[in-house]
Amino acid sequence: MSVEGKIYNLGYIMLISFVATIGGFLFGFDSGVINGTVDGLRIAFNSDSMGTGFNVASMLLGCAVGAFFAGRLADLYGRKSMLLVAALFFIISAWGSGIADSSMEFIIYRVIGGLAVGAASVMAPAYISEIAPAHLRGRLSSIQQVAIISGLFAAFVSNYMLANVAGESTAAFWLGYEAWRWMFWIELIPAVLFLLLLLVIPESPRYLVVSGNLDQAINVLTKLSNAKQAKETAIEIDKSLAEDHHKPSFKDLFDPSTGKLRTIMWVGIGLATFQQLVGINVVFYYGAVLWQAVGFSESDALMINIISGAVSILAVAIALLLIDKIGRKPLLWFGSLGMAVTLSILAIAFSQATLNASGNPSLPGSLGLVALISANAYVFFFNMSWGPVMWVALGEMFPNQIRGSGLAIAGLFQWGSNFAITMTFPVMLAGIGLAGAYSIYAAFAALSVLFVLKMVKETKGLELEEMES
Repeated sequence: MSVEGKIYNLGYIMLISFVATIGGFLFGFDSGVINGTVDGLRIAFNSDSMGTGFNVASMLLGCAVGAFFAGRLADLYGRKSMLLVAALFFIISAWGSGIADSSMEFIIYRVIGGLAVGAASVMAPAYISEIAPAHLRGRLSSIQQVAIISGLFAAFVSNYMLANVAGESTAAFWLGYEAWRWMFWIELIPAVLFLLLLLVIPESPRYLVVSGNLDQAINVLTKLSNAKQAKETAIEIDKSLAEDHHKPSFKDLFDPSTGKLRTIMWVGIGLATFQQLVGINVVFYYGAVLWQAVGFSESDALMINIISGAVSILAVAIALLLIDKIGRKPLLWFGSLGMAVTLSILAIAFSQATLNASGNPSLPGSLGLVALISANAYVFFFNMSWGPVMWVALGEMFPNQIRGSGLAIAGLFQWGSNFAITMTFPVMLAGIGLAGAYSIYAAFAALSVLFVLKMVKETKGLELEEMES
């Protein structure tokens, strides 16, 4: 394939991008599988609402640590190496989470899974950005979000089928183990596949240049394009690094002339944090609990999750078509606006809820339908904007010299805010209720519109070597 005089081996680029995005699939599956296991965890470990919340959110502590260290260690040992470690951790976590006999044992395995998710969340889009041509980088990196949503969708379908066949998530299933345990073990299939396929893809050529392995970088770039173009690209990458060619470090995140954190880092932190402050993972982690709280059965609630997953895939498909045409910034502010409106509608709907005989909230009249439509519209706006675009932006916005360190910090904030949102939701549910929770998320969505318009710069069509700090 030739574009503007440059030749690309598109088939090979797409193949190795696909392998990297299996990490995104596992990211989504591992995040979504917990949705159908909340009742099983509460009964198996006899935990209260706060304990259940920590069982659900414990993985996110590992995610924050995994994203931070993967970003930094990727500058020392490579992008591919970090993905291989993530694959191994996915396998350990999937097995251990299902076999756990105590809350503490479960939390340990979930934290290991979190290390894998955190590493994959920052490394997969970074790897794709570093091997993809500029004109396709947005679409190829956005496939990461397709994979995440597909993983979530697969987890929701798997949870629904296992719960239905067993009777409910807490009922005994195959070999006498409860269905909720098998929900975790299903993940072993894609996790093992990911590990095996990673063995056949190359290391990132940009990492190879940064680490001083110029000949190896040219060999990889030749497979991605051709020999002449590979040498030219390698030279451009080399020129984009620090003048003294020192190894990347956290010191590079500070402007040498002022000593202050570079503006690009504040933008990265803002993007990473706002993506979580709009409350999207409350839907992913607590979707079944949320809909059961307003009167739907467990089976109906799990089916609603499947519908939300299908809506998400459609939304990401639209983002794939638009991201390299209209750019990243328009998608972000439009998505923020849509989320602010739909979250506000949800807050108003749930403010009218009454308590039924069981003490659970119930939406009168047609408000249940309004809430259901608004929730899926909210999921749609998120997944055509902040869902894929945030990961694309983080993977490409940092200059080569600071990409690993920048991703480490942004990933830490992303997963840290995810943990905060997930841990506080059960508390808010018991305190200010769904109306109050959605009002807070709506306010953050509105603030994110202003953040995008003021702080975010467009990166569509720019080579990674053109990114400025």
